[in-house]
Amino acid sequence: MLIRIISAVVAIPILLIFIILGGLPLRIASFIVSAIGMYELYKAVSGSIKPVHIVGFLLNALYFCYPYISSYVYPFTDIKLLALSVIVIMFILVVFHSTNNIHDGAVTIFGFLYLGVIICLINDVRESSILYAWLPFIFAFASDTGAYFVGSKLGRHKLTPVLSPKKSVEGAVGGIVTTAVLSAVYALVCVKFFDMPKSAVLLLALMGAVGSVFGQLGDLAASSVKRYVGIKDYGNIMPGHGGVMDRFDSVLFTLPFVYVCIIIMS
Repeated sequence: MLIRIISAVVAIPILLIFIILGGLPLRIASFIVSAIGMYELYKAVSGSIKPVHIVGFLLNALYFCYPYISSYVYPFTDIKLLALSVIVIMFILVVFHSTNNIHDGAVTIFGFLYLGVIICLINDVRESSILYAWLPFIFAFASDTGAYFVGSKLGRHKLTPVLSPKKSVEGAVGGIVTTAVLSAVYALVCVKFFDMPKSAVLLLALMGAVGSVFGQLGDLAASSVKRYVGIKDYGNIMPGHGGVMDRFDSVLFTLPFVYVCIIIMS
């Protein structure tokens, strides 16, 4: 637990800095995080980094640079580039058939969509409002923390014993309640010090409760992959937390949720 706390103390200020800066610094930081996450996922599922995975990394780089190079790659829209990448992947599977297979090719595209595209959403959320940019992380980390402490004290009924033996129904409920309460507190702070209407307190509390559910689903989804490939953690870049995939698995589900909520409210 001490190692986890120390890692969090180091990581949180870094997160704060890049969210506050926004713009290009945040885009670069999110690109680096997504690239590390893709590396962890590719290595976990395929056993090692293979030639076909290079396509995923290149796709990720193009996607993060797209706002700056869109006029040069026209008329290659996102979906056309993705389709072209599939052709390149199939070509690589032919040339390197002894070490690359369709399993590796499929996870290449999946990793890009799962990590590259989703993590890039933080840039859109930040451009919408810095106040909303914190929500994916509040929902994910509050849910994880609440579920952990409530589950360790009151957990009696297993939630998903196959995917995550330590998770309990009581812990899941604790995570939802904790996230709703902390989201309401965050809203109250924003009402007092920033231009946020009082009606947002109830709205953010409800969003927090639903966001906690998404966060826990993200955690379980990442766990399902780990169980499939037989690993405990995706990496060790964050002592006590594992890799990027281990720390951001919940955020990968709360971030799209917040993004969709912003679209609906706008």
